[in-house]
Amino acid sequence: MAETVIQYVLRRLNEVGVDDIFGVAGDYAFPVNDAIVEHPAINWIGCCNELNAAYAADGYARMRGLGVVCTTYGVGELAAMSAIAGSYAEHLPVFHLIGSPNLPTQEGRALVHHTLGNGEFDVFQRMAEPIVCAIATMTPQNAAAETERLIAEALYHRRPVYMAFPSDVADTPVLATAPPLGLPTSDPASLAAATDAVAAALNNAGQACVLPGVLLRRLGLQGAAAAFVDAACLPFATMFGDKSVLGEDHPNYIGMYAGRLMGEPVREFVESSDVVMLIGATLTDGNTAGFTARLDPGKTINIGHHRTTVAGTVYRNVEIADLLAELSGRITKRAQRPAIAPETLGPIVGGGEDPITADALYPRWANFFRPDDVIITDTGTASLGLGFAQLPRGAEFHNQTLWASIGWATPAAFGAAIGAPDRRLILITGEGSHQMTAQEISQFGRHGLRPIVFVLNNSGYLSERMLCKDMALAYNDIAAWNYAELPHAMGCQGWFSARVSSCGVLDDALKTAEQGDGAAYIEVVTDAFEAPPMYKKLHENVKSFYNIS
Repeated sequence: MAETVIQYVLRRLNEVGVDDIFGVAGDYAFPVNDAIVEHPAINWIGCCNELNAAYAADGYARMRGLGVVCTTYGVGELAAMSAIAGSYAEHLPVFHLIGSPNLPTQEGRALVHHTLGNGEFDVFQRMAEPIVCAIATMTPQNAAAETERLIAEALYHRRPVYMAFPSDVADTPVLATAPPLGLPTSDPASLAAATDAVAAALNNAGQACVLPGVLLRRLGLQGAAAAFVDAACLPFATMFGDKSVLGEDHPNYIGMYAGRLMGEPVREFVESSDVVMLIGATLTDGNTAGFTARLDPGKTINIGHHRTTVAGTVYRNVEIADLLAELSGRITKRAQRPAIAPETLGPIVGGGEDPITADALYPRWANFFRPDDVIITDTGTASLGLGFAQLPRGAEFHNQTLWASIGWATPAAFGAAIGAPDRRLILITGEGSHQMTAQEISQFGRHGLRPIVFVLNNSGYLSERMLCKDMALAYNDIAAWNYAELPHAMGCQGWFSARVSSCGVLDDALKTAEQGDGAAYIEVVTDAFEAPPMYKKLHENVKSFYNIS
């Protein structure tokens, strides 16, 4: 039998690395839903709502390089839109498959459900245009060509794409063929010029350092970047959103660069360097610690996704992978590394009935991490508190620094666990964030996954308390939940669950979670205003963070 439109799309997505598709079923999407369930090599992963499904696809893409979410038209796709925007901001290629009304319905401008009742059927697609890098409405004639184009666009830009399937088109035979499109390579002349410029700047610099960025992880270039760092014996620091992109156990790692908030030895070294080399990094407010970083543009080399800038000169059509490969053979190896040891969170303090303070909590979490862990942290207190935790070999730290949508972490952790089931997954989320998307805890249990979940309960939105004019304002209060009871209520059988409010009980819970072979869910209770040092510093510099003079 001839391959149908949706079968072609699913086959190609599977060939580029997708084994699981997240979503919520809907009547207009039934032909797409059916095809996913019937596909022999792809699993349908149903989620509690479309927002969570798209967050899960985001987490999956962080593990596998590409994610897919499937929703129905209108209500479903709009519910997923904030998560899709987050994937766009964070450079994650997520395919959004939308099942839409059949063509006669659309052509007749029928007043059907999930529409605005005005006969306009492209309105939601137009809403999606700014948060995806490519859009296609599939037909039998264009299915092959458009699928190849969207795969190429998603991988070239590392951004989401939008594919609409009218319900009477999905199961029709494909009527044309198209070859896969290869990713572009660098322009040889531009690559040679960029290599010369970067090599000259580095070889002539007395003191130089590297700031590797999260785009290296998106492109799978951590190994290439590490090889370059080794070849040049260059020290490197990371900014907050880029934490763990290169291993923090590497001998050339000097620590976190957090502007003027913390880590003074690293700040002084980076900002006094003759050359600072950004590789796939961006100077966002989160990465520059509220714009307190001070990097001289004249001393900064910026190696971006498809272009490189040296001393104000832009070299276009230069791919990061090609440039790193060229540079590794052109750089003079430095004689010695700087004598800067990465800052850590310090020793474990407190015990017994002592309350859980920030000084007691974060070193315990840092000590709990193991090689190759996947650590997902929600935007907020816990995330910033762990910024200076030095991670063991192979451990990955993921948050959503730029889009910074609270609630992202719980479903993203579920998606990451599906994408990397052989790795230990640790989710650390504040209770305010958790309340937004906690339903997805049920999916961990449903699929037999074994995460270790920590819910930091500090009686409200501490992150916002630290940023607003009055920490006691009512809009930072939230409902009190019995968090430790959630796994059982959500059908997670056999999970270890605990509520801890003292150091001794926390130590016991950590030991149980470490030694057990099942899932764990631990509610950690602190004082409402118990903030880690980095957030206290951010509180002191809040005007800089919001560009308020």
